[in-house]
Amino acid sequence: MMEQAQPNSHKTAHRRLPILDETGFVQLRDYEGELNPAEWESMEYVDWKSGGDTNFAPIASALGDMECAGFWDHGKSDKDGVWTENAAKCPTLVKWTEKIGARYGRVRVIKLEPSASYEFAVNCLHQDDNNRLNPENEPWVVRAWLNLTDDTDSYMIVREGKEDVASEKHIPLRAGAQFVVDTQRLWHAVYHKGDKPRYALIVSFESGDDLQRWIDSQLPVSVNA
Repeated sequence: MMEQAQPNSHKTAHRRLPILDETGFVQLRDYEGELNPAEWESMEYVDWKSGGDTNFAPIASALGDMECAGFWDHGKSDKDGVWTENAAKCPTLVKWTEKIGARYGRVRVIKLEPSASYEFAVNCLHQDDNNRLNPENEPWVVRAWLNLTDDTDSYMIVREGKEDVASEKHIPLRAGAQFVVDTQRLWHAVYHKGDKPRYALIVSFESGDDLQRWIDSQLPVSVNA
């Protein structure tokens, strides 16, 4: 019997986007619309830890409940998210998600407290479980970010391996920063140097034609030329 490839393995047959092949992430143009803090400040958050001292506001979950559990707890892959009661409080974030046009799963806002140090952030490096129960004849699931607060001194750390310092890259987190990361491939965590919580929208998307079209439309001019 042939050994089954592990979910994080590049041996799986899931479709992946070539633009992520080299580095595992792509930095896009900043969001040009207005961001309203009242949207994410008015939502209900749950205590869910990931990569530091965090809370999450679920906007779409597996069944529309106010939870952050993996979709596999309900027998689903991380796709076909159902809006929660928080969705009515954040129309801008719902519109951003839907406008991309790709099949989405988890939609959440993360509230991250300041990091104690760079070393603390490195200790929080982790990989996400995005593709459990994802059939191999369907596209790989990645995550897209829209940074909501202006955290110009902070950045996301990404590495190919947790101890692979040579591969480390930084993704800036100014207000409106948009980027897509294969977080099941890359080890990642945020070094948040501010004195107030950092907020960001995180959405799980299927790596199909719709996500590729949106990425193409959002590439910096120097990349898209």
